[in-house]
Amino acid sequence: MAELLVDSEVLRTEVREKYREVALHPQAEHHFHTGRPLADRLGYDPAIVASLPDRAVESFAGVGNPFSLRPLESAERVVDVGSGAGFDSFIAAHYVGSDGAVVGVDMTREMLEKSRETAHLLGFGHVEFREGFAEGLPVADQWADVVISNGVFNLCADKRTVFDEIYRVLRPGGFFQFADIATGRPVPVEAQRDIDLWTG
Repeated sequence: MAELLVDSEVLRTEVREKYREVALHPQAEHHFHTGRPLADRLGYDPAIVASLPDRAVESFAGVGNPFSLRPLESAERVVDVGSGAGFDSFIAAHYVGSDGAVVGVDMTREMLEKSRETAHLLGFGHVEFREGFAEGLPVADQWADVVISNGVFNLCADKRTVFDEIYRVLRPGGFFQFADIATGRPVPVEAQRDIDLWTG
Protein backbone atom coordinates (compact mmCIF):
# COMPACT_ATOMS: atom_id res chain seq x y z
CA MET A 1 0.00 0.00 0.00
CA ALA A 2 1.32 3.44 -0.95
CA GLU A 3 2.18 5.86 1.84
CA LEU A 4 -0.43 8.58 2.35
CA LEU A 5 1.01 12.05 2.01
CA VAL A 6 -1.28 13.60 4.63
CA ASP A 7 -3.19 12.26 7.62
CA SER A 8 -6.68 11.28 6.41
CA GLU A 9 -8.46 12.28 9.62
CA VAL A 10 -6.76 15.67 9.82
CA LEU A 11 -7.70 16.30 6.19
CA ARG A 12 -11.30 15.25 6.86
CA THR A 13 -11.49 17.68 9.76
CA GLU A 14 -10.39 20.57 7.54
CA VAL A 15 -12.75 19.57 4.74
CA ARG A 16 -15.68 19.25 7.17
CA GLU A 17 -15.01 22.72 8.54
CA LYS A 18 -14.90 24.28 5.09
CA TYR A 19 -18.11 22.62 3.88
CA ARG A 20 -19.89 23.19 7.17
CA GLU A 21 -19.53 26.89 6.35
CA VAL A 22 -20.93 26.34 2.84
CA ALA A 23 -23.96 24.55 4.32
CA LEU A 24 -24.64 27.15 7.00
CA HIS A 25 -23.58 30.30 5.13
CA PRO A 26 -23.97 29.64 1.40
CA GLN A 27 -24.04 33.35 0.53
CA ALA A 28 -20.72 34.04 2.27
CA GLU A 29 -17.56 34.55 0.24
CA HIS A 30 -15.73 31.29 -0.42
CA HIS A 31 -12.62 30.63 -2.49
CA PHE A 32 -14.78 28.71 -5.00
CA HIS A 33 -18.02 29.42 -6.85
CA THR A 34 -21.37 28.20 -5.52
CA GLY A 35 -25.08 28.09 -6.21
CA ARG A 36 -27.17 28.83 -9.28
CA PRO A 37 -24.52 30.87 -11.13
CA LEU A 38 -22.13 27.92 -10.82
CA ALA A 39 -24.74 25.41 -12.03
CA ASP A 40 -25.40 27.63 -15.03
CA ARG A 41 -21.69 27.99 -15.78
CA LEU A 42 -21.23 24.21 -15.65
CA GLY A 43 -24.04 23.52 -18.11
CA TYR A 44 -26.72 21.93 -15.95
CA ASP A 45 -30.19 21.78 -17.49
CA PRO A 46 -31.63 25.22 -16.59
CA ALA A 47 -35.21 23.94 -16.42
CA ILE A 48 -34.32 21.27 -13.86
CA VAL A 49 -32.26 23.70 -11.79
CA ALA A 50 -35.07 26.28 -11.91
CA SER A 51 -37.50 23.67 -10.56
CA LEU A 52 -35.46 23.28 -7.37
CA PRO A 53 -35.87 25.57 -4.34
CA ASP A 54 -32.97 27.82 -3.35
CA ARG A 55 -31.99 25.61 -0.42
CA ALA A 56 -31.36 22.72 -2.85
CA VAL A 57 -28.98 24.80 -5.00
CA GLU A 58 -27.38 27.49 -2.85
CA SER A 59 -24.71 25.25 -1.26
CA PHE A 60 -23.72 23.56 -4.54
CA ALA A 61 -19.93 23.76 -4.90
CA GLY A 62 -19.05 21.30 -7.67
CA VAL A 63 -16.29 21.60 -10.24
CA GLY A 64 -18.04 20.11 -13.29
CA ASN A 65 -21.20 18.43 -14.53
CA PRO A 66 -21.15 14.62 -14.21
CA PHE A 67 -24.43 14.41 -16.13
CA SER A 68 -22.80 15.81 -19.26
CA LEU A 69 -20.90 12.51 -19.64
CA ARG A 70 -24.04 10.42 -20.13
CA PRO A 71 -27.73 11.08 -19.43
CA LEU A 72 -29.08 9.02 -16.56
CA GLU A 73 -31.93 6.69 -17.42
CA SER A 74 -35.27 6.07 -15.77
CA ALA A 75 -35.21 3.57 -12.89
CA GLU A 76 -31.43 3.56 -12.49
CA ARG A 77 -29.93 3.31 -9.01
CA VAL A 78 -27.39 6.03 -8.29
CA VAL A 79 -24.80 6.63 -5.59
CA ASP A 80 -23.59 10.23 -5.16
CA VAL A 81 -20.18 10.20 -3.42
CA GLY A 82 -19.68 13.37 -1.39
CA SER A 83 -23.26 14.53 -1.91
CA GLY A 84 -22.99 17.71 0.16
CA ALA A 85 -26.31 19.54 0.41
CA GLY A 86 -27.75 17.23 -2.24
CA PHE A 87 -27.78 19.24 -5.47
CA ASP A 88 -26.42 16.50 -7.75
CA SER A 89 -28.55 13.90 -5.95
CA PHE A 90 -31.67 15.94 -6.66
CA ILE A 91 -30.68 16.34 -10.31
CA ALA A 92 -30.13 12.57 -10.47
CA ALA A 93 -33.52 11.98 -8.83
CA HIS A 94 -35.17 14.00 -11.59
CA TYR A 95 -33.61 11.80 -14.28
CA VAL A 96 -34.18 8.38 -12.70
CA GLY A 97 -37.72 9.14 -11.54
CA SER A 98 -39.64 7.51 -8.74
CA ASP A 99 -38.84 4.03 -10.09
CA GLY A 100 -35.15 4.73 -9.53
CA ALA A 101 -33.23 5.39 -6.33
CA VAL A 102 -30.50 7.79 -5.27
CA VAL A 103 -28.23 7.40 -2.26
CA GLY A 104 -26.11 10.40 -1.35
CA VAL A 105 -23.14 9.84 0.97
CA ASP A 106 -21.47 12.64 2.90
CA MET A 107 -19.43 13.07 6.08
CA THR A 108 -20.45 16.61 7.10
CA ARG A 109 -23.37 16.69 9.53
CA GLU A 110 -24.63 20.11 8.46
CA MET A 111 -24.67 19.08 4.80
CA LEU A 112 -26.55 15.88 5.65
CA GLU A 113 -29.13 17.74 7.71
CA LYS A 114 -29.71 20.21 4.90
CA SER A 115 -29.97 17.54 2.19
CA ARG A 116 -32.37 15.39 4.23
CA GLU A 117 -34.62 18.33 5.03
CA THR A 118 -34.67 19.36 1.36
CA ALA A 119 -35.50 15.82 0.19
CA HIS A 120 -38.42 15.80 2.63
CA LEU A 121 -39.55 19.25 1.42
CA LEU A 122 -39.44 18.05 -2.21
CA GLY A 123 -41.26 14.81 -1.40
CA PHE A 124 -38.41 12.80 -2.91
CA GLY A 125 -38.99 9.44 -1.27
CA HIS A 126 -36.57 7.80 -3.71
CA VAL A 127 -33.62 9.87 -2.41
CA GLU A 128 -31.77 8.97 0.77
CA PHE A 129 -28.73 10.54 2.40
CA ARG A 130 -26.33 8.44 4.48
CA GLU A 131 -23.41 9.46 6.65
CA GLY A 132 -20.13 7.95 5.52
CA PHE A 133 -16.78 8.34 3.82
CA ALA A 134 -15.79 7.88 0.20
CA GLU A 135 -13.26 5.33 1.48
CA GLY A 136 -16.02 3.24 3.09
CA LEU A 137 -19.33 3.76 1.33
CA PRO A 138 -22.40 2.60 3.32
CA VAL A 139 -23.82 0.90 0.21
CA ALA A 140 -24.18 -2.81 -0.62
CA ASP A 141 -21.91 -4.53 -3.13
CA GLN A 142 -22.96 -4.06 -6.77
CA TRP A 143 -26.06 -2.06 -5.79
CA ALA A 144 -25.52 0.91 -8.09
CA ASP A 145 -26.09 1.26 -11.81
CA VAL A 146 -24.27 4.59 -11.69
CA VAL A 147 -21.86 6.28 -9.30
CA ILE A 148 -21.51 10.05 -9.59
CA SER A 149 -19.22 12.47 -7.80
CA ASN A 150 -18.32 16.12 -8.16
CA GLY A 151 -15.13 17.66 -6.80
CA VAL A 152 -14.62 15.12 -4.03
CA PHE A 153 -11.74 12.76 -4.86
CA ASN A 154 -9.17 15.56 -4.89
CA LEU A 155 -10.02 16.03 -1.19
CA CYS A 156 -9.40 12.37 -0.29
CA ALA A 157 -5.95 11.29 0.86
CA ASP A 158 -6.39 7.60 -0.03
CA LYS A 159 -7.58 7.71 -3.61
CA ARG A 160 -6.84 4.03 -4.28
CA THR A 161 -9.31 3.00 -1.59
CA VAL A 162 -11.91 5.45 -2.92
CA PHE A 163 -11.73 3.92 -6.40
CA ASP A 164 -11.86 0.41 -4.93
CA GLU A 165 -15.08 1.35 -3.12
CA ILE A 166 -16.65 2.67 -6.30
CA TYR A 167 -15.78 -0.57 -8.06
CA ARG A 168 -17.32 -2.51 -5.17
CA VAL A 169 -20.70 -0.74 -5.17
CA LEU A 170 -21.11 -0.65 -8.98
CA ARG A 171 -22.87 -3.52 -10.72
CA PRO A 172 -20.94 -5.17 -13.56
CA GLY A 173 -21.27 -2.91 -16.58
CA GLY A 174 -22.29 0.06 -14.43
CA PHE A 175 -21.21 3.63 -15.07
CA PHE A 176 -18.87 5.93 -13.14
CA GLN A 177 -19.46 9.60 -13.97
CA PHE A 178 -17.42 12.15 -12.08
CA ALA A 179 -15.96 15.61 -12.29
CA ASP A 180 -12.88 16.61 -10.35
CA ILE A 181 -9.76 18.76 -10.18
CA ALA A 182 -6.53 17.37 -11.59
CA THR A 183 -3.09 18.88 -12.00
CA GLY A 184 -1.51 19.16 -15.42
CA ARG A 185 2.01 18.64 -14.13
CA PRO A 186 3.66 16.92 -11.16
CA VAL A 187 3.24 18.56 -7.75
CA PRO A 188 6.37 18.60 -5.55
CA VAL A 189 6.12 16.15 -2.65
CA GLU A 190 6.65 18.92 -0.10
CA ALA A 191 3.59 20.71 -1.49
CA GLN A 192 1.58 17.47 -1.44
CA ARG A 193 2.40 17.11 2.26
CA ASP A 194 1.13 20.65 3.05
CA ILE A 195 -2.42 19.88 4.17
CA ASP A 196 -3.52 23.51 3.89
CA LEU A 197 -2.91 23.37 0.14
CA TRP A 198 -5.39 20.48 -0.16
CA THR A 199 -8.32 22.63 0.96
CA GLY A 200 -7.05 26.12 0.13
